[in-house]
Amino acid sequence: MTLPVMSEYALQKGIDILTASDFTHPTWYQEIREQLEEAGEGVYKLRGESRELRNDKEVLFLLSTEISSIYKQGDKLRRIHNLIFVPNFEAVQRLNRELIKRGCNLSADGRPIVGLSSRNLLELILSIDERSMIIPCHVWTPHFGVYGSASGFDSLEEAYGDLAKYVYGIETGISSDPAMNWQVRELMNRSILSFSDAHSAPKMGREATVFELEAPTYENIRSAIMRPGSQKRDERTNKLTMNKIAYTLEFYPEEGKYHFSGHRKCKFMQGPEETRRDGNICPVCNRRLTEGVLYRLRQLSDETLLNRVGEKITEGVRWFADKDDLQPPFMKLVPLLEIVAKGLGTTVLSQKAQGIFSHLCLELGDEITVLLKTSLKDVARIGGENIAQALEKVRLGDISIDPGYDGEYGKVKIFSEGTLQMARENKGQLKMDL
Repeated sequence: MTLPVMSEYALQKGIDILTASDFTHPTWYQEIREQLEEAGEGVYKLRGESRELRNDKEVLFLLSTEISSIYKQGDKLRRIHNLIFVPNFEAVQRLNRELIKRGCNLSADGRPIVGLSSRNLLELILSIDERSMIIPCHVWTPHFGVYGSASGFDSLEEAYGDLAKYVYGIETGISSDPAMNWQVRELMNRSILSFSDAHSAPKMGREATVFELEAPTYENIRSAIMRPGSQKRDERTNKLTMNKIAYTLEFYPEEGKYHFSGHRKCKFMQGPEETRRDGNICPVCNRRLTEGVLYRLRQLSDETLLNRVGEKITEGVRWFADKDDLQPPFMKLVPLLEIVAKGLGTTVLSQKAQGIFSHLCLELGDEITVLLKTSLKDVARIGGENIAQALEKVRLGDISIDPGYDGEYGKVKIFSEGTLQMARENKGQLKMDL
């Protein structure tokens, strides 16, 4: 996860803008300063020989970091992860100095731990530069989400106090999708963002937010996230310009690590209905279950906001839309490497699966293009009929998933076990009637 490698993978995946991440860490900060140069207002690109182009495109970077706030509020220990976005290196330097003054050991981790409350952290970044943003990330994760069952809050106002109005959006995390968040009233007029939370290059792009921008600048991205402030008048042309979130690409939330309640050690999980009926005590070890995102969401959702989701198939892809038209649409996808592996009847670690994945991205554009737009005929030509059929099933949502729980990822099933065995025996090339 160095900047050149991140850029290389982003081009393969079809990602235009990444965050440079972890600017609070002294060694990493030095690398970003040395390797990045300004490419526009608040966005950066790799310098000179480090730059890599693909189809005349290069990757841009925003300056951001993730900070873990651990503090006591309301007689309860809070552990909240927040994403911080700032517009320039000057703001980075000032924020790092202020955190050090407050006793934060920035060298200890890429995601530093601070004793500042979420509200006071937001106050600090706004005092440094009013264009700075805070985005609470993976908001439903039990132990580190702002709505998390173990150490979170019941509302953004409870967490951020009088500054909650400056929280313009939230990040869903891979265990929830936008439609789940549409059920929370205080999120109706806030942006619902999706990021990949990638701790390794292959995981990049498993979730993404797609923007329509006048130009790729920090201020335009901020304007789109702010939503009410996204429309402004261009001083040169006197025309109204619009920056907005067009749609988001989503992990199937059932595949996320905390979708259901359960105990990984005991191999026990249950859905929200069972938790409500039977309680949250593990029947195997008699200890409290790690409560899942879906159960926690039901606790905070507004029943009058249910049934807002509409569906349609457009060009072979299943889309989900807000019937009230308050939020952008989204689609749910499985990473291409995983689809390739399922089509071959093997694992994502196999050399054959990784080779076909790379070949598909190289020949057909990039991963996101293959997932959404490439004809199935072209996919079959390069990867084989099974992989094309697996992709078609994912696009249409014709799959099943054993939900994730207590840190265990969910398990995607695209084909039946019998079909998988036939694929293995025929080296992934058997044409199937499904």
